Amino acid sequence: MGLTPVLTEHWDVPGYWTVDTYRSLGGYQTLPKALAQAPDEIIATMKESGLRGRGGAGFPTGLKWSFVPQGDGNPHYLVVNADESEPGACKDIPLMLANPQALIEGIAITCYAIRSNHAFIYIRGEVPQVIRRMAEAVRQAYAAGYLGKDILGSGFDCEVVVHAGAGAYICGEETALLDSLEGRRGQPRLKPPFPAVAGLYASPTVVNNVETISNVPYIIGNGADWFREFGTEKSPGFKLFAVSGHVNNPGIYEAPLGITMRELLEYAGGMRNDHQLKFWLPGGSSVPMLTTEHLDLPMTYEDIAAAGSMLGTGTPMLFDETTSVVRAITGWLDFYKHESCGKCTPCREGTYWINEVLHRFQAGTGTADELDLLQELCAQILGRSFCALGDAAATPYPAAMKYFSDEFVAGTHTPADELFDPVAATVFTPAEAR
Repeated sequence: MGLTPVLTEHWDVPGYWTVDTYRSLGGYQTLPKALAQAPDEIIATMKESGLRGRGGAGFPTGLKWSFVPQGDGNPHYLVVNADESEPGACKDIPLMLANPQALIEGIAITCYAIRSNHAFIYIRGEVPQVIRRMAEAVRQAYAAGYLGKDILGSGFDCEVVVHAGAGAYICGEETALLDSLEGRRGQPRLKPPFPAVAGLYASPTVVNNVETISNVPYIIGNGADWFREFGTEKSPGFKLFAVSGHVNNPGIYEAPLGITMRELLEYAGGMRNDHQLKFWLPGGSSVPMLTTEHLDLPMTYEDIAAAGSMLGTGTPMLFDETTSVVRAITGWLDFYKHESCGKCTPCREGTYWINEVLHRFQAGTGTADELDLLQELCAQILGRSFCALGDAAATPYPAAMKYFSDEFVAGTHTPADELFDPVAATVFTPAEAR
């Protein structure tokens, strides 16, 4: 299966992020066509396309838009979730750097479709270069008449605000992001009500990922049937796959959904220095790990779920035989423990206890009883926290025990650093250590 450069087609063109260059290569041709349609026609096209949210959940985009009530007398909002902070995920940040105008064009079309006149792009605060690039791209779009009052003489107004977050992982959760936008501490809200009914400022709000909205101009411009030519029936379209880890050529590969990890690994140049793949994660650290036996699974939402994992953000991380599974998931739990907002007990207490026990296995001082204790802790957290952060923390250990229980048993008597040299597992290592 070949690559399908659409969002990434002109990334290597100097200045592609500017209005003029984007327009010279076909950009902003869809917006006037969209403004000539009825908003419900656009929503219908998005439903027919089958585009699923690219932020991890995979919820049908057109269906989400249709949930926004009409004629309710309240302002409607679009919020673009650009708080990419999942360990291993790096696709939205380069997308905003290289092709921000597609995102802006998609924002204008989406706002028109859901009858919104205000959009917010929420970018995590640790990437100031992206914030500056996006802000300048928005300024140029205003100057060219693609944003602001009476866009292209259509009578439609669309204001866009670029908002810098403060760098909290929890703000990637849509309701915590909304609280942060409103000036409060970023903590998830109890649902229902869902954002489509009572979101930003208690008004109907659509929250979509950067990649999701960037697809909109291409789908509306080329049609739902064109989009469905890519991918599979249940997972149509193409996807940005950000491949990282122990591979020779890490990077972003745009391919149809349904491509296998084996094919993506070939595009990424194979495992580094002839090392062997040990395990991989399809979509960031919050999804259960898979092994070499799953390399030929189609990378679709349903096929990966059937294998016991999740496609998530579509950012595969691959690890070779030098990696300690115990050390890897302990590092992830260090992150989740630190980033827990503390609002709910299962996540606040659970991430702490899982982390503490895992550190004992990493140090070689775990006990046989604690192997079962970890399973029990994960089971008590899974599905019981306010948001998916608790689930993310409870996910790595059960999958790791399924495939690599021997490493945890070894953790009852031998430190992980003695079994697996940390230097050998490092991505950037001196040649003599490889």
